[in-house]
Amino acid sequence: MPVSAIDGVDEVIHRRKRLKYRSWHRGTKEMDLLLGPFADACLDGFDAALLTEYEAVLEVPEPDLYEWILGRAAPPLEARSSVLLRLIAHYAVNAR
Repeated sequence: MPVSAIDGVDEVIHRRKRLKYRSWHRGTKEMDLLLGPFADACLDGFDAALLTEYEAVLEVPEPDLYEWILGRAAPPLEARSSVLLRLIAHYAVNAR
């Protein structure tokens, strides 16, 4: 059975909701407060490809991701994505 465009839209909406929940429930309050507001501000504008990049960001171990967001360490080249760089920039702008 072919997937309709509506089913595709529903899937993206479901992914956004799931990723927002994951962003607000990371396990540490610090990461919740960094990722939750970013997800709320940005995920509604992300297409399926950017959502996939964000899912990869959420798979990064918390200590590494925390250090990258705070600018204490640079992410390795293989971990860099447009979404990760956008997350780092979002925090840098909002931290001022």
